[in-house]
Amino acid sequence: MITKEMLYSEIDKVEDEYVDELYGVIKNFVAARENGKKPSFMSKLRSIKIDAPEDFAANLDLYTRGEKHVEPRIR
Repeated sequence: MITKEMLYSEIDKVEDEYVDELYGVIKNFVAARENGKKPSFMSKLRSIKIDAPEDFAANLDLYTRGEKHVEPRIR
């Protein structure tokens, strides 16, 4: 059986940059158990985080066509 101490031990290993994401997962898990149902589609959408350049939305067409790249290509 997994104990809370074992969970805390694993959480301590999570890098700081991922703590917010882990918190969201735990929060959604707890909310789903309290409500007795699965998280709604909208709550799942709200939990999506996109890591992209500042101009990504404005230049989405350029990124999808390959005219712009997130990271410079190594040649």
